[in-house]
Amino acid sequence: MIMVDIRPVKDKKQLQQFVQFYYDLYRGSEYAVPYLYSEEMATLRSDKNPSFECCESTYFLAYRGEKVVGRIAAIINRRANERWNCHQVRFGWFDFIDDLEVSTALLKAVEDWGRERGMVEIAGPLGFIDTDREGMLVEGFDQLSTMYVNYNYPYYPQHMDRISGFKKDNDYVECKVKVPEKVPEKFSKITELVRKRYGLRVHKFTRHELIKEGYGKRVFDLLNATYKDLYGFSQLSDRQIDKLVNDYIKIADLNLVTAVMDGDQMVGFGITFPSFSRALQQTRDGRFFPFGWWHLMKILKWHKTPIVDLLLIGVLPEYRSKGANALIFDDLIRWFQRYGFEWAETGPQMETNEGVLSQWQYLDAIQHRRHRCYRKIF
Repeated sequence: MIMVDIRPVKDKKQLQQFVQFYYDLYRGSEYAVPYLYSEEMATLRSDKNPSFECCESTYFLAYRGEKVVGRIAAIINRRANERWNCHQVRFGWFDFIDDLEVSTALLKAVEDWGRERGMVEIAGPLGFIDTDREGMLVEGFDQLSTMYVNYNYPYYPQHMDRISGFKKDNDYVECKVKVPEKVPEKFSKITELVRKRYGLRVHKFTRHELIKEGYGKRVFDLLNATYKDLYGFSQLSDRQIDKLVNDYIKIADLNLVTAVMDGDQMVGFGITFPSFSRALQQTRDGRFFPFGWWHLMKILKWHKTPIVDLLLIGVLPEYRSKGANALIFDDLIRWFQRYGFEWAETGPQMETNEGVLSQWQYLDAIQHRRHRCYRKIF
């Protein structure tokens, strides 16, 4: 058999091969969702992604002969390493054929690269920052994925179990939640109570408020405050926030974005999007042209999907016990009903985050996917 050859990505053509490998590997999959090609390219380019202000990275392709058989990104997030007092190299964008020699060689390339830069441990799959995709799918291979999480074949975690030194470091779970025909009485009662007792209120943003008056930035400042103690999180800078506002807030249906206010202070938020999963499966490898834009537009403008994605939800710790989460759900459920959504997909939630997971007890929710991050000391 031809030996595995690991080569660093050195130019745009190789970067295109790096991105394209995922589409080739998962073409025809019933459950994988093609990521937007333009977003993948922009995220991986240092001149496009503001995360490179605190990160350094390189990418590797695995070849047998001249055929690409795997890929991996090596990332050092200096801000996260300072926050968590570690010397860690991350691996992400980790995809490979079912060949243990390939997966082992790719991970070794990241280890060697990290060791040369003073790192002493490797962890992943992780992205540059917390809003990138995290974790390897270990449960839920027969569930439709989303554009916000990793999908992989069942043999991936089997490889991780066989490669020496890697252990579970953190698990995320995701839930599929039935949109109820009426808002649960529990949410309605709590909502009325917190309005009267604490004076909290729901606020629906205008585009002008979010972009011109700085509320979009305030949403992600609040995310910094509410996510600061979560696994691997690093604070978002102003440049990173500006990109997130541009990528998400500018195109969001603002009926599906809810804030909780205490006077003039924003204390909680929920950002949801109609699911693009089926629309992306109808594109040519996540590209807008020639016809991908039409499938995506039907979702963005006319919500032609039964699924809504719960993209980001955050509430300041001191307001969680006051029931601020109930205000968010009370409002969003009513909009989900108006749009005819049948199911909501949660984002990844740490399996140890009992406070977050407990909020689904009042709804018909099924835990249907699990993603895992691995770690190895070298």
